[in-house]
Amino acid sequence: MHAVRLYAFGPAENLTYEETGDPVPGPGEVRIAVAAAGVHLLDTALREGRRGPLPELPALPTVPGREVAGVVDALGDGVDGTWLGRRVVAHLGFAPGGYAELAVTGAERLHEIPESLDFAEAVAMIGTGRTALGIVQFAEPGPDDVVVVPAAAGGIGTLLVQYAKNAGALVIGLAGGPRKTARVRTNGADLAVDYTDTAWPARVRAHLGSRPATLVYDGVGGRAAREAVALLGPGGRHLVFGWSAEGIGEEQQGHHVEGVSESVLGPAMLQRAGGLRALELRALAEAGQGRLRPAVTRFPLSQADAAHHALQTRATTGKVVLEP
Repeated sequence: MHAVRLYAFGPAENLTYEETGDPVPGPGEVRIAVAAAGVHLLDTALREGRRGPLPELPALPTVPGREVAGVVDALGDGVDGTWLGRRVVAHLGFAPGGYAELAVTGAERLHEIPESLDFAEAVAMIGTGRTALGIVQFAEPGPDDVVVVPAAAGGIGTLLVQYAKNAGALVIGLAGGPRKTARVRTNGADLAVDYTDTAWPARVRAHLGSRPATLVYDGVGGRAAREAVALLGPGGRHLVFGWSAEGIGEEQQGHHVEGVSESVLGPAMLQRAGGLRALELRALAEAGQGRLRPAVTRFPLSQADAAHHALQTRATTGKVVLEP
């Protein structure tokens, strides 16, 4: 098979597309002929030698990637034979191995893909989708809310905009540049503004009139997030989230608005309300029934280095996916 391997931590160019041996499933495992592999911001940190929330860095050489979708093509001992040939998606957990034509994982991690989803969309929901649904359980929007979503053209931001609109909220989406703001508008935001334009807060205030923002979903930090928090009125909610919440929390905290509640949501907290698998099931169901629609940017597996570079330079919209 072909796979992307990392032999030394460093820049995206260290990702090497090469031919390697086929993995063999062990007891309780299946092998998936991969049709789509998710690329996560955490993958870029691990590639650089930063472990983020993980207990340790992967041993080198490694095949990165922890989200895959495809067709089960081999079974290990003890696995139900009905899995063979089924369209599945799985989050591999802390074990890497997704950037490949074949990947092995435990059968207990599998989800069958709803017929209405393609492989890339399923990958988006198994990781990004479960995260978005984990976030909203800590700050549910409603019809009386004015929700501000920084990075609204990203994978999580796209789903948060949709979720808040489904809940009846008025939604303000922030994105960088006209191409991304157009995507945010198409995605259903009531107002899409370019945060690279320093006048954007005034534009939002003009749109809202005397009505304040009530909820900011903040996964990026920086100036745009600080200005978004300043739009909140008394009783507003500021939710900081993401695997890097510990790192960006200092930057985002300290800009408290009187009467606004602020919460920093770390990765472990997403396991509330039934755990990660429950969130995965719900995410796939929401997408399968058309209530949430993930945005996807696709790259060939052989161009994993370009995918990493594009993700880190914010040149992508939605979830980044590799396709063999």
